[in-house]
Formats: sequence, structure tokens, C-alpha cells
Amino acid sequence: MARAAGGAETAPGQGPVSVRTLLPNWSEWKPAARAPGADLLSGLIVALVALPLALGFGISSGLGAAAGLATAVVAGVVAAVFGGSRFQVSGPTGAMTVVLVPIFHQHGGSGVLAVGLLAGLVLVVLAVAGVGRAVRYMPAPVIEGFTAGIAVVIALQQFPAALGIAHAEGEKVWQSAVDAVRQYLSLPHHITLATALVVAAIVLVGGRYLPKLPFALLAVAAATIADQAFGLDLTPIGDIPSGLPAPTLEFVHLDQLGSLIAPALAVAALAALESLLSATAADSMTVGARHNPDRELFGQGLANIAAPLFGGVPATGAIARTAVNVRSGARTRLSALTHAVVLAAIIYLAAPLVADIPLAALAGVLLATTVRMVETASLAAIARASKGDAAIMAVTFAVTVALDLVTAVAVGVGIAIVLALRQVAKEARLQQIPLERPVDTTDHLAEEHELLHEHIVAYRLDGPLFFAAAHRFLLELAEVSDVDVVILRMSHVTALDTTGALVLKDVIGKLEHRHITVLMSGLRADHRRQLSAIGALPAGEMRTFEHTSEAIAYARGRVLDLVEVEEPCR
Repeated sequence: MARAAGGAETAPGQGPVSVRTLLPNWSEWKPAARAPGADLLSGLIVALVALPLALGFGISSGLGAAAGLATAVVAGVVAAVFGGSRFQVSGPTGAMTVVLVPIFHQHGGSGVLAVGLLAGLVLVVLAVAGVGRAVRYMPAPVIEGFTAGIAVVIALQQFPAALGIAHAEGEKVWQSAVDAVRQYLSLPHHITLATALVVAAIVLVGGRYLPKLPFALLAVAAATIADQAFGLDLTPIGDIPSGLPAPTLEFVHLDQLGSLIAPALAVAALAALESLLSATAADSMTVGARHNPDRELFGQGLANIAAPLFGGVPATGAIARTAVNVRSGARTRLSALTHAVVLAAIIYLAAPLVADIPLAALAGVLLATTVRMVETASLAAIARASKGDAAIMAVTFAVTVALDLVTAVAVGVGIAIVLALRQVAKEARLQQIPLERPVDTTDHLAEEHELLHEHIVAYRLDGPLFFAAAHRFLLELAEVSDVDVVILRMSHVTALDTTGALVLKDVIGKLEHRHITVLMSGLRADHRRQLSAIGALPAGEMRTFEHTSEAIAYARGRVLDLVEVEEPCR
């Protein structure tokens, strides 16, 4: 059942949604107004965790640390108010960064901003169309494969900063990582690498034993102080504006829009997928919480329309920050809103301090993030489940690292569909069924039954009769011979497509060409309409029956009539 905006998701299978159900309402803020303490504290904790991530992902995208902060603030506020999950925390993410890097190299910073705005418009359209519930059909091996692939790509992106290399060449991320290693080996920067590794170790070890403490922020602060106190000569982030820029549309160039449509669709697809997965994960960590997937797309769409106006990169729901939000005791949307407000305060009040943070320290934070992204238990479980699932996961992972995320998802889903169709096709069977024996077993009736057995054969079609399985039925039925009547019991056919109907028509035509009468029983109404539309019903609808017993009785009468006609001729 559909619920009001801010409530649970709408009914499965529903079409376009009402815009009113996508808008926020006061009832979802009432608990925060009555007892805001838990949400304010949780929002502060999430902001401390999000700060180094926003800086790092902004730099990795190519637009700089200020863009990452602007995204976290603007998208964080808009998604907190309009999104479909009360726990979701939105901002720049590693997965989105992977997609943005080639867009930045090809179209520049203005292209990235324009792509974000276009992607936001696409997300709003998808929300109104009710597409949000489609994420439930994403195969688990694909999700795990691209998540692991994203983790590796983010780690590779950090190689230049972690190794102290200013410029690493390479069209793909793995190519630039290899070039960074080559340059490092020729002129090592041991302090830079040590800083990144120490920060990563602090984040991982500290987060394991004291998960509620912001070890990422503490480690970055310690690295910054050490760099200033001991002159470690680490490369800093650089100047960060004190405040958000004024909203502008100057980055949109109409002559550029045509070439940005495809990247915008890719960004929108990723934003939808990652946000809905993050909201689903938040639901699983709480009791009784269910997000509204269409409203979540609507909120993310508005967030991605707003963020570029302030110089921000495309945003999504962030799984790591959302998990921190839930585990820190968040109860309402006020927590995510507080996180954005705290980050805004940092931008306005502490921008000079943020500018001194070493890039190597942020690289260490992101390296630790990639380690925590990979759920080895889930990967092992899927690998053990079946060879097909393991292959899907491996291919998705490899394509993510070698090419890009959107291609990886398309390839992974494509392989999953092929394997699923193959499995479904195996369930389709053609089984001969015995004719009913008469209850009274007199010699005359037994003799008649043997006679009918020689002239009538009945088959039951089980499972789906569709393009992946239909031709097998053609081969099996085409071999039927030495009978006068074939009865096809259709009540167990679960699905019938046009290919299956055409193959069945071909089978019936071949049998009737050999003077074999074909009867059908148990046809569903929708299957009858399909077969009738293409002329596949045997010799007209007079030879289709509701029950198999009726078809057998008709066949018995027909065979006995033929026998009576033949006997005088002898």
C-alpha cells in the first residue's frame, strides 16, 4: 500500500507517482522538534567523518577540495529535506568520483557541473515515473562486484598523492597509478608514503575498536600539525574559499549539451543506484524503517540540480556516512541536516586551517575507506554459491577496474540475465502423460484402452514456453509419429511469448500436415488470446478444451469412429 510522503515505499508495480507524495511534510520533523539532542550529536559526528572524505573526493574528481565541501553542504541539505530516507547522508562519493574523472579530462570543470545538473533533472523524471523500485532487481553478484571494483579504483586514484607524485600520466586510473609507481621508484618520497600509510592504519585500527570516534579527522589533524611543526614538506590542499560561491549558471554552455547527454545519463544511473542501495542498507540497520525509493530519487535529483549552482560535483547517498549516522543514534532527518550545517560552518570559519591539510593524509583516509568498503564475507559467500554468480561478480569487478562502472554494471546485468534465462529454460519440460484407465476393467474396455493407447498420445507442457526454450519443444514434438491424435495439456505453461507461440504454431502445422489431429486443453485466457492472434490454435477453437478429460473423450470418439470406418473396408 502507498503511504504518505516520508513514509514507507509505495506499492510494488505502481506506475507514475503523485508529485505530492514526493514532497516533505511536517510530521516527519515532529520527533526532531520534540527531542533534537540525539540527532544533533549524530550530525556532529557524521560531519567530522565526512570532512576529510569530502575534501578527498573533491580533489580526486578534479574540481578541488572546495567543490567537495560545497557538494557535501548543498547536496547534504537538499537531500536531507527532500530525500526518501530519514537516515541518508548525501555528498561526494568514491563511486561517483570514478565516473567524473574521465568527464573532467574530456569536458573540463564546467562540463562536470553541467553533467551534474542534467543528471539531477534525469533523476527527478525517474522519480516522477516511479522507477525507484527497480533497484530491488539488481543481482547481488553485480552489486558486490562493482563495489569491490570501486574500492580498487579509489585506492588506485590515491597512488599519486600517497607517493608524492604531482602529475601521473595515463588515460585510465590503473595506468596513472602504474606511472606514479614508476616515478616514485626513480625518486622516492618516503615521508609522503609513510604519512599516507600511518593515517590509513590509524583510521582502520581505531575504527575497529572505537568506531564512534572520528579517527579520520584525528589522523588528518595530527598529520597537519606534524607537517607544520617538523617541516615534513608535505603537499597541502591549497587555498579554499571562505564560504560558498554565489549560485550561477555560467558553466552551462548550450553548444556543449549534446555531448554531455550520455555522461549525464551515466551519472544519473550511478546516483540512483548508489543512493537506493545506501538507503536500503540503512533500513537493514534499523528496526521498522523503510525508505521511499521514488522520493529518494526525487531528493537526489534536486540535490544534484542545486550542488552545481554552487560549484559542487554530482552527489549520491553515501553508504559509509549513512552507516555512521545510524550507528551514532540518529532518529530523524535532523541529523543529516546538522551534518551539512556543521560542514558549512567549517567552510566559513576554518577554511585557512583546512587549506593546510596534506594531500597524503587525505589519501590515507581514502585508502582506509576502500579497505572497509569490501565485505570479504559477502564476496566469499557469493563465490561459493555457484560458478555462475562467481563469474558475474568477477567480470563486473574486472570491467569496473579496467573500464568504468556503468559499463561494468551493464555487462554484469547482461551476463546475469543470460544465465537466468538459461536456468529458466532448463525448467521447461515436455512430458508424456498416460491416458486414464477405465475404472471397470472388463476385457472389452481393456481392449479399447489398448487400442486408444496405440492411436492417442498426450503431452504436458511444463514451465515457460519462450524464445530460450521453445525450439527444444519443436524438435521433440516434431518426432511424434504413428498416432492419430496428439493432446497438448497447456495448464502448466507458466509463460508464453511470441516466439513460443510461433514455434507452437509451426509444430501444430507439421503434425496436421501428417494428418495428425492436435487438441489442446487447459489454456489460460491470456495464452488463448496470444495463440488466436497469430493463428496458432489447432484447426480452430473447436479443438481446444477446458479440461484434459474432455480432450481425451473427444479423441476417443474420433479414433473409434476411424476404426469403425476402416474395419468394413477390410
